[in-house]
Amino acid sequence: MEKLPKFGIPIVIIGIALIIFIAKSTVTIASGEAGVLFETLGDGVVTDEPPLSEGFHLVAPWNKIFIYEVRQQEISEKMQVLSENGLEIRLDASVWFQPDYENLGLLHQQKGINYVSRILQPAIRSATRSVVGRYTPEQLYSSKRDVIQEEIFEETKEILDKQYVKLNEVLVRDITLPPTIKDAIERKLGQEQESLEYKFRLEKAQKEAERQRIEAQGKADANKILSASLTDKILRDKGIEATIKLSESPNSKIIIIGSGEDGLPVILGNQ
Repeated sequence: MEKLPKFGIPIVIIGIALIIFIAKSTVTIASGEAGVLFETLGDGVVTDEPPLSEGFHLVAPWNKIFIYEVRQQEISEKMQVLSENGLEIRLDASVWFQPDYENLGLLHQQKGINYVSRILQPAIRSATRSVVGRYTPEQLYSSKRDVIQEEIFEETKEILDKQYVKLNEVLVRDITLPPTIKDAIERKLGQEQESLEYKFRLEKAQKEAERQRIEAQGKADANKILSASLTDKILRDKGIEATIKLSESPNSKIIIIGSGEDGLPVILGNQ
């Protein structure tokens, strides 16, 4: 084999060095991620420029890129907290969050890559203890879950203010009470339901009785008015009209005019 020219070895070395330089100077940021640039020979973390977006980037080989996921993320928290009266409550919640994209450099500089365990988790735990401590087990078990969820969200969001983390939602999945307390609450709720049902039946019976009383009073008043308006003369006229109609029927009968006790005709026979 022919020997390489004297100038060939430097070219090979330069080529290898160039390949290494290019490999060290390129970075590809995946979808849903962003990069924070750390300038080793400069001022460190770049905070006055937007983070590196998705795609291919060229950077100096002596600099570093820290990759952050900037999509919405979820963490689950299972906590044991105390209610207003000191009983231990187990709460299971989900937290939706994402880093503040525009301030990603400040997040990296001040909080670090482990900001979830350093900032977010302590904030959600503190807010949950504060909120749950204002309610009794009965309130936690029944109608206050949505209110508690909203209050935890608002208090956590307040704690995370200026921490470069965006809180999107807090979802309370489950609240577990001690078995004895849960059974007592369920018995109490059952008794309250029975009481409400009895009260409903009683009110219904009272309304029906009132309706019947009003109906009877109306009939009595109508009969009273009718009796006051029926004079002897009107009754005789009505009797005569009825007699005339009966006399016109095809059935055989005997009509005695003016023979009744009240002067009305008497009808004999119904054939």
